[in-house]
Amino acid sequence: MMSLAVVVFSGGQDSGTCLVHAIEEYNKVHCITFDYNQRHHAEIEVARKLAVKLGSSVHKVLDLHLLNQLSISSLTRTNIPLPSSQEDGIPNTFVPGRNILFLTLASIYAYQVQADAVITGVCETDFSGYPDCRDKFIKSLNKAITIGMAREISFKTPLMWLNKAETWALSDHYEKLNIIREETLTCYNGIQGDGCGQCAACNLRSRGLEYYLENRSLVSAKMKEKMSL
Repeated sequence: MMSLAVVVFSGGQDSGTCLVHAIEEYNKVHCITFDYNQRHHAEIEVARKLAVKLGSSVHKVLDLHLLNQLSISSLTRTNIPLPSSQEDGIPNTFVPGRNILFLTLASIYAYQVQADAVITGVCETDFSGYPDCRDKFIKSLNKAITIGMAREISFKTPLMWLNKAETWALSDHYEKLNIIREETLTCYNGIQGDGCGQCAACNLRSRGLEYYLENRSLVSAKMKEKMSL
């Protein structure tokens, strides 16, 4: 039987690395990108191009502007300043309900196309204080979705226990480090590649890359141990 996975795909480093990994693990991969009129809206066009380049069979962009109306955040309101570093507690870049909606809608799509799994790039190691990136949340929602749909759709989180340096190592393992570095968009200000260098997302990404490039063998070994590659 052909295996099929659905990747929640923003066009950023994490989801890009998840897509690279999924292409190796599944016979067929579909990508879903959500347009919620986000501050870094440029990520949608980046996602369109990358999904094709990295080998996704299907890419869908779904309109989720309702989320923007409901969730007040520095990623949905341009008058709220972006943080330059990680904050204690929940940062103002948190979009309430975002992953709840993303994973629920991706599951509905997975149900229709009879996919085996929904893959998301959330990470508890470098989760930036977002409560909806924790392993406990993912497992709880997965259980609810399975009960509510009466069908086994498995949520996969390949980056859950990797730090940013190890995420870079994973993309390098698949010989896609340069593509992930140069062609993804992680920056909250919407700048592709290495980004603005000032927002919290760019700072976390650049610190991880710097550490990986200085400690390739060590970081790669830790990543492979966690991933069992």
